[in-house]
Amino acid sequence: MQLKRIKRPISGVLLLDKPLGFSSNQALQKVKWLLQAAKAGHTGTLDPLATGLLPLCFGEATKFAHYLTDADKTYVATLKLGVTTNTGDAEGEILETQPVKVSQAQFEKTLTLFQGEITQTPPMYSALKHEGKALYEYARAGVEIERQARQVQIHAIQLNAFHHDVAEITVRCSKGTYIRTLAEDIGKVLECGAHLTALRRTETASYQIAQAMTLEQFESMSAEQRIEALLPLDSAIQHLPKVMLDHDSAFYLQQGQPVWLSGVKDSGLLRLYSEQQQFLGLGEMQSDGKIAPKRLIVYPKD
Repeated sequence: MQLKRIKRPISGVLLLDKPLGFSSNQALQKVKWLLQAAKAGHTGTLDPLATGLLPLCFGEATKFAHYLTDADKTYVATLKLGVTTNTGDAEGEILETQPVKVSQAQFEKTLTLFQGEITQTPPMYSALKHEGKALYEYARAGVEIERQARQVQIHAIQLNAFHHDVAEITVRCSKGTYIRTLAEDIGKVLECGAHLTALRRTETASYQIAQAMTLEQFESMSAEQRIEALLPLDSAIQHLPKVMLDHDSAFYLQQGQPVWLSGVKDSGLLRLYSEQQQFLGLGEMQSDGKIAPKRLIVYPKD
């Protein structure tokens, strides 16, 4: 008889360097299994072809995962010029091959056209849903679905390396930006076509790839070391103002009641802490000067 695996109420954020060939969910489930965590979620999908920074949220940290999903991100991408594929990346079938007569100066000038707010049409080979099914499921069945163009922001785009028909670029962009689509659109402007051959996410919000660990590193750790590798619950929302609550205010806030605190000048969402520096969750400043509980942490009872 197989014993049921015990799931533990673990909370925190793990910065994973997602390996090539793993979907974001496969990577999440592997780490969740290693931690024996009861609840988990990832923050922004990376294709199996892509590697790099994938913040994973566990337990109470999942309450703040959307702040990372919505955050700006940075990618290092490798483009192959002169070849277009049906998926926009190296996993697809080649549709067309064209000669490449592009200089480095031409390529760099083209990149400037994509800086700022641009319009993208999401690719068919994406996880976007249409009537409950991912677009890639329709694409694999040979069905084309009309997609609505969307506005995204390219904060910065620069050329790292260029050699005839291969270019490496770094892109810092808003959520919802498809780097595969960006590669294809660059190829269209250059009139030779292009597709993505490699993609690596290096930043999400304030998190950096240098902070991340590989799956192999995490597997080699003891159970205690894995817990120690988790970042604090509030690490995902360090951009929000911090407010300390006295004992009484913290008590009433945790009962779901708005509390009044003098001297708080910040508006909007606030990170709330007890006198003992324990993170209590998020509150929101109301027009009457009270802080209303917005998303509170539930700590396990001793």
